[in-house]
Amino acid sequence: MQLPPTVTDRAFERLAEIGAADQGQALRVAVEGGGCSGFQYEIALDDPKEDDLVLEGAGQKVVVDSISLPFLSNAVIDFSEELIGARFVIENPNATSSCGCGTSFSM
Repeated sequence: MQLPPTVTDRAFERLAEIGAADQGQALRVAVEGGGCSGFQYEIALDDPKEDDLVLEGAGQKVVVDSISLPFLSNAVIDFSEELIGARFVIENPNATSSCGCGTSFSM
């Protein structure tokens, strides 16, 4: 069964810290062909579009377009702060393998 992705409180808090909603922006999580494993995540601040799935929390929005949605079923969108840097990360149960960069995966 396909369930929409979920967004952690930490990810919503980070969006609030950078003032995304104040600028009318949402965090767009998209899946595109390419990358070293076949698919790659595109994560950027963007304007919400009419056909987006909108996930809301802490006054912030994360949006996923209808084409990317099946690839992100049951995924978790999180924010990670590590020694190598802070970034939004996707924990995707649909990915059969991923690469070291963390932005590319295969299904």
